Amino acid sequence: MSQHASESDNTSLEEREAQIALYLTDHSDFFERHPALLRNLQIPHESGAAVSLIERQVESLREQVHHYQSHLEELVDVARENEALQERMHRLTLALIDAASFDEVMNALEDELHDDFKADAMELRLFSNNHLEDHLLDDKPEHIATFEQFFAESVPICGPLQPAQLNFIFGTEGDEIASTALIPLKNEGVLGLLAIGSRDPNRFAAHQGTQFLMRLGEVIGRTLQAVSLPGI
Repeated sequence: MSQHASESDNTSLEEREAQIALYLTDHSDFFERHPALLRNLQIPHESGAAVSLIERQVESLREQVHHYQSHLEELVDVARENEALQERMHRLTLALIDAASFDEVMNALEDELHDDFKADAMELRLFSNNHLEDHLLDDKPEHIATFEQFFAESVPICGPLQPAQLNFIFGTEGDEIASTALIPLKNEGVLGLLAIGSRDPNRFAAHQGTQFLMRLGEVIGRTLQAVSLPGI
């Protein structure tokens, strides 16, 4: 048989299979009218043994149920984590509302972030707007220029920080910090940042959502407006 004839036969077989598949799709009651054929069909299985079409369908349904059950369990876990996070955020907000001074704000942040949010380190840094605006970009102090983009974008970031940033925020303790959540603080007359550090490199990752961190920054910013800030 010539190569051309072989290719023609293969094409013809593919066409016939396509026609059969189309026919079965258009006539979903075919096996209801031919139950014996359904029972006798044998389908290869991963185990090597042949199984009937009905058995294969049952197995497929079981796999789908298992998949949906696993997905549902994941959603339930996420919902529980979000509920716990909301509860911790509520406690922190109440503690900040009760704070009547800058020292009390710091105490509330240290207690709640270390205890409830398992932070290995927490630092708050504040700068006056005038301090930032009085310097051209090339003349800004290093610790301010290092955060130029962060202040310009004014959105929380998560992940590893540069050595200069870690040194400015955490001092010598920065050598132990593997990941950080950096939260901008903006209120009238003051710019600042809250840094939450972890020794776990996966604790704060760039792909994580920042909605909670943005809300936390807003709450702290409002609280700082109501207290006297040292050195600003």
